[in-house]
Amino acid sequence: MLLDASESQLVLVDYQSRLMPAIFEAPLVLANALRLAQVAKLVEVPVWGTEQNPSRLGPNDAQLRALCDKTLSKMHFSAAEEGLGEWLRPPAKPQQGGNARSLPKHLQKPPAPLAPERGLIVIAGCEAHVCLLQTALDLIEDEFDVWVVTDACSSRTERNRDAAFDRLAGAGAELVTTEMVAFEWLRSCEHPAFKDMLALVK
Repeated sequence: MLLDASESQLVLVDYQSRLMPAIFEAPLVLANALRLAQVAKLVEVPVWGTEQNPSRLGPNDAQLRALCDKTLSKMHFSAAEEGLGEWLRPPAKPQQGGNARSLPKHLQKPPAPLAPERGLIVIAGCEAHVCLLQTALDLIEDEFDVWVVTDACSSRTERNRDAAFDRLAGAGAELVTTEMVAFEWLRSCEHPAFKDMLALVK
């Protein structure tokens, strides 16, 4: 199965100013997170950020934060414990129209179509074995399809990062790279955003 931009959302976990200096391959990881967010904007994929205990760990990288539609401050390691799921799957709006069911069928208005659900969650962040892992596992449990962007994730040690990937793959997450996501969201070199995307990944 390929990623579909119209069904995707991007979640960027905890790229924070006081955390990133300790992260393995931090400059590469942050650069890939920025690329992901920029490509998401090109193809109209919603972008959500999270920040773990920002009063202690600082805000997310300013460029990255500016590309997020909203940023969730959290104390739990899993953002799903603090309401991320409600952002990703907003509650259905109640139907308007009072007692319509009491009208004869031919006079009833058909229910308004629901907005299509974006159930493919593309996720990346730090630390891979803590906040990213716990958020992704909770989203899988909440029946989202989770795609982990491995080259935009890291931990303080390579071993912890790799252990997170092993566990996520075993739990049913798809492991992908930044370029896999970008090219799958566009699908064709004829996509209007192709040249802009290519400039970001080259």
